[in-house]
Amino acid sequence: MLMPSIFGENLLDDFFGMPSFPKFTGYSTNSTNNIMHTDVKETDSGYEVAMNLPGFKKEDVQAELKDGYLTIHATTNTSNDAKDDDGKYIRRERYSGSCSRSFYVGEDITQEDIKAKFEDGVLKIAVPKKEAKPAVEDKKYIAIEG
Repeated sequence: MLMPSIFGENLLDDFFGMPSFPKFTGYSTNSTNNIMHTDVKETDSGYEVAMNLPGFKKEDVQAELKDGYLTIHATTNTSNDAKDDDGKYIRRERYSGSCSRSFYVGEDITQEDIKAKFEDGVLKIAVPKKEAKPAVEDKKYIAIEG
């Protein structure tokens, strides 16, 4: 017999999962729901990556290629201060956060091969395809006496 679930799919998820807080609309423009959503499109010549980074500026975003992994790292610090006529705070909000994401692009890709552009809160990256070079088989012969 199927019982209705009041805790979700797994009872333990409610105890060991991340806490969920209600969303407060109108207080903050920073939402982590749409940060770093990524679309990867394969083309004939390579891959096109489009990553949403709303609220970030170009200076806040860094891309690094190391050991075949392309890592995108973004940090932000914002402050919304509002004062009344007497100079007293009515509202004072601060937000500081960072996020990063890594993609394996291959050992043959170099930093010069990757092109990136940031506009309107979207980071667009072009990664070319490189054919894997076949490994040259190094034959080693054993000397036969006789």
